[in-house]
Amino acid sequence: MTRHTADDPLSDFHVRIATHHGTPRRVHSIGEGPAVIIIAEMPGISPAVADFARRVAGIGATAVMPSIYGVDGQDPSPSNLGVVGAASNMLGTMGRACISRDFTILATGRTSPAVEWMRALAAEEHQRCGGPGVGAIGMCFTGGFALAMATDERILAPVLAQPSLPFAISPRRARSLDISDDDLATVVGRCARGLDVMGVRFEGDRMSPPSRFRFLREVLGDAFLAIELPDSAANPESPLPTPHSALTNDLVDVPGEPTHDALVAVLDFFAERLGITKPVADDQ
Repeated sequence: MTRHTADDPLSDFHVRIATHHGTPRRVHSIGEGPAVIIIAEMPGISPAVADFARRVAGIGATAVMPSIYGVDGQDPSPSNLGVVGAASNMLGTMGRACISRDFTILATGRTSPAVEWMRALAAEEHQRCGGPGVGAIGMCFTGGFALAMATDERILAPVLAQPSLPFAISPRRARSLDISDDDLATVVGRCARGLDVMGVRFEGDRMSPPSRFRFLREVLGDAFLAIELPDSAANPESPLPTPHSALTNDLVDVPGEPTHDALVAVLDFFAERLGITKPVADDQ
């Protein structure tokens, strides 16, 4: 995966406006084959997130990135925006997200309202792209979205990358995700019938605390496929102050590196569950 130090024009992506539940959003897509919905981490569709989407397309899937915050294609790193600019950009995007009704920042036992929009997008993409179903990955702020989306039988490969909501400011919130009890019960039922859920995080990540994965193991059992990486595996050149984004900024894209192996495991998960026969090359 190429490490960008400037904005990505996303010129190889098709862009359109999708409207669901009365809300229009830009949607970027690339590739052919069954759809995988990629819901970006903070502060939006960065070059690193776009590169992840390109890797998804590379296995024979259609990578679909809805725009829900930030500036699409902007490199948010200090090397591009400067230290002050990068901090202002991140804080500004997080601040707008925190007052948005789309996210459950602190509440437990609630599904973020934006999930309903994502489910509708998944249904549209399944009809458009075909295949047995749809994959979904949420990252950071949207990490729990993929789990809540899995109430829809079309979601066959949900991945939670460093799920960070609700904010872990208490032990109860640190164990929970932004999913309602009813939605969680539906997902648990699907897991009992064969659905698997994958999760990825760094062991020392306080934004996505270990108790959150312990909770998922308790409720989903063997259906929860957890990948927990040592902090020492994070990219030393990452713009992040602590290890967090295993599949993007903190990725060391070299075969044999733990984060690379995690990326390949996620791509394999999508390919297997979505019936994609094109092999995932370990040295992509």
